[in-house]
Amino acid sequence: MKALRWHNQRDIRLEDIDEPIVQSGQVKIKVKWCGICGSDLHEYLGGPIFIPVDKPHPLTNETAPITLGHEFSGEIVEIGDSVSKLKVGDRVVVEPIFATHGHQGAYNLDEQMGFLGLAGGGGGFSEYVAVDEELLFKLPDDLSFEQGALVEPAAVALYAVRSSKVKAGDKVAVFGCGPIGLLVIEALKAAGATDIYAVELSPERQAKARELGATIINPAEVDDTVAEIARLTNGGVNVSFEVTGVPVVLKQAIQSTGIGGETIIVSIWEKGAEILPNDIVMKERTVKGIIGYRDVFPAVLSLMQKGYFQASQLVTKKITLDEVIEEGFETLVKEKTQVKILVKSEQS
Repeated sequence: MKALRWHNQRDIRLEDIDEPIVQSGQVKIKVKWCGICGSDLHEYLGGPIFIPVDKPHPLTNETAPITLGHEFSGEIVEIGDSVSKLKVGDRVVVEPIFATHGHQGAYNLDEQMGFLGLAGGGGGFSEYVAVDEELLFKLPDDLSFEQGALVEPAAVALYAVRSSKVKAGDKVAVFGCGPIGLLVIEALKAAGATDIYAVELSPERQAKARELGATIINPAEVDDTVAEIARLTNGGVNVSFEVTGVPVVLKQAIQSTGIGGETIIVSIWEKGAEILPNDIVMKERTVKGIIGYRDVFPAVLSLMQKGYFQASQLVTKKITLDEVIEEGFETLVKEKTQVKILVKSEQS
């Protein structure tokens, strides 16, 4: 089968590899759609970050080359021994977190935690994946496979908002309107935030954020982004979300909050960022990071059925697995016009 494999920084290859063999407790999935995540792009441009290179990952026993892809949906075509809740033909989405004791407790904070498609275990940029039953959720009949490929990134956004102190009626700023930033806006609407400010340079992404109900702040058109937010909110937002991985933006996100404000760092970083501690100290602000998600997939699926996180609003391009490098990864590197690119893993 075809699979997109990470070999090194700037070295990903579409290769022919063996189809996975189903083990006890696993199912074999025919992948339908897989989204290109910002984490995939970080691994391509600046990795390895999560990908094991020098020694095998403790939970997968794999090292690079690794098959990429962790935002995917598919159909079960084979089940292994001990599988009890799923059957052939079920439409599913994958919660791609490996943890020492499975999905128990704060499993996303497990010291050995890894992501399927980054730590090993196969990946969504392939034709088939063998996955532990525990990682799977049935896709409701009224949600498409394309919609299913957005469940994982929507889970990041919903978990970020749930992990914050956002309350109904709050004023919030979202710095960065890529896929996760836009999904954060949707999650904030679901949480009851009334004034959502989106800080973004790309006109195309500004347009998407505006469609979702956010007020746009273009850093290229204002003298001082932080001062503009303070003016619009009479002193700063209650909570800000940093979703860019750009050092200067992190500083702005912190400074954009008012007294006792909170900043949630959602992005994954390729290098360090300098902040001034007094920005936190003098206004008793807090800064908090989140990694992935836990226990939110059912809520995401329910919200999708109510109209949130719609693929029709977020997906800007659909390609095939054969096109994934040039029309997918390279396009995202060269263009800021795209938001979410979905890859069809089935071969014609």
